[in-house]
Amino acid sequence: MASIVFLAAGTVKGIVGIGLPAMAVGVMSQFVDARTSIALVMFPMITSNAWQVFRGGRIALTMKTYKWFVVVLAVGVWPVTAFAAAVNESIMQGALGIIILVFVVVNGLSLVPPLPMRHDTLCQIAAAATAAVFGGLSAVWAPPILIYLASRGIDKDEFMRASGLLILVGSIPLCVGYAQQGLLTGSLSLASALMIVPSIVGFTVGELLRRRVSPEGFRIVLLTVFAALGLNLLRRTFF
Repeated sequence: MASIVFLAAGTVKGIVGIGLPAMAVGVMSQFVDARTSIALVMFPMITSNAWQVFRGGRIALTMKTYKWFVVVLAVGVWPVTAFAAAVNESIMQGALGIIILVFVVVNGLSLVPPLPMRHDTLCQIAAAATAAVFGGLSAVWAPPILIYLASRGIDKDEFMRASGLLILVGSIPLCVGYAQQGLLTGSLSLASALMIVPSIVGFTVGELLRRRVSPEGFRIVLLTVFAALGLNLLRRTFF
């Protein structure tokens, strides 16, 4: 089941550049507890984003352009993971459901105003701090990263490079923090490592589909699935 989920999540990421953690954690959380779902996504998330950054090229330029986002995210994620073990499972599920629904709303409305470049440093810091909280607790970084990148009005290739780099930078301290908190055990580490294979296969398939699938049609289906996942997590939290 996990292999099928990560194959699908990798395909989503290959098509749109993001969504592997949201898809994998959202679906897996319907069957296992949220912390286990997050632990399973660790190594596929790191590997797929490293592969995305490598494939996108222009790494030094991308790092320079988003340096404040990179620094704040890299420093901010690890302290947040200290709270992950203490958070009640029901609260974790509810927070994850809300984060996924925010992801849906941000993608669906596409109402992000353009960013004046004179405010870019401040916006990078604010978005990175928000992403550090979201990612440190749930491994779902998409909403603040999407809002920030959309406000810059960048093209598809730049989006792929930037989103891959930013999620990769946050994934490493997240993995370290989860291991230190005892949430990424030896058996879960092995299971997560095994999920790298279907994730990369899915990513490769997604890259091939990117030029053949209608972006708008795919986006509608994707957001519908995410909305159902988020609402179901909220249902499980309160009912």
